[in-house]
Amino acid sequence: MEQNQSLKYFLAGMASPAIWGFFAIALRNLKFFPAMQILDYRVFTSLVILLVVILLFRKKRIKADLNYYQFAVKNKRRFWKLLICSSILLTGNWLSFIYVINSVSIQSGAFAYMVCPLLTAIGGFLILGEQLNKLKWIAIGISLISAAILGWGHLSDVLWSFFIAILFAGYLITQRSIQGFDKLNLLSIQLFIACLFIIPLEIIQPHPIPQSISFWSNIVVVAVVFTIIPLYLSLYSMIRIPASTAGILIYINPIIAFAVAFFYFHEGFTFQKLVSYGLLTAAVILFNWDYIKKLLPQVASSK
Repeated sequence: MEQNQSLKYFLAGMASPAIWGFFAIALRNLKFFPAMQILDYRVFTSLVILLVVILLFRKKRIKADLNYYQFAVKNKRRFWKLLICSSILLTGNWLSFIYVINSVSIQSGAFAYMVCPLLTAIGGFLILGEQLNKLKWIAIGISLISAAILGWGHLSDVLWSFFIAILFAGYLITQRSIQGFDKLNLLSIQLFIACLFIIPLEIIQPHPIPQSISFWSNIVVVAVVFTIIPLYLSLYSMIRIPASTAGILIYINPIIAFAVAFFYFHEGFTFQKLVSYGLLTAAVILFNWDYIKKLLPQVASSK
């Protein structure tokens, strides 16, 4: 039973970045709209859909979370600080990622999620006290070399990538500190807080409501397929797997994203990238080797 549970959380942790790896396809369909406008409607649409789902199908979870908040959360001020901080980090990550994908390059966005696991693993160690053994430190070292190789000669792109990565790494780390709540309910609160920051900006600098069916169909895809589903899977997986492991699994995102950039959008692929991603793949396997060894028997027996 315990191995089944471990496999479930591990697969959720893998599925989330795998979905995000294809995100550029939907975003490029919105390339001619401002990044802030895409962000606004992504957040608003995601929140509306999520609230409908929660109010229709998850009323018991709302009551359970309210009880948990009232009786189990001792430091409520800390809880709200973490929640607000996580919302700001997530919103900033979304805005910068949208801008980079549509105005810089898909490869720069992918590189961000190559750097992010390294920062998350180190952050989990320094802030949360999550232990990293010798094998994992070696994997982090290999990841650092991989990032250096890929970033050589592209300083501007690398700086954008680091900015995106720092925001998402901070978001993942704050999520590890917020436990006990239903993950969809938690996500809806984060999106609501994001709206509180976005609405004043929209009032100050309003955007016309798009009339294009293509815009709204892509926004709905972005909201459901590339926001609600992967974020829920990410938050759900972090119930059991440590932030450092979740961070390394994010490497699935850039591997797929670079494949999408090369095969779908025909962005150039060099020997430099081949070497970097070869090292990256080795680092992913090495970092998760102890965890993978425990899961392999369960996968084999399920077949």
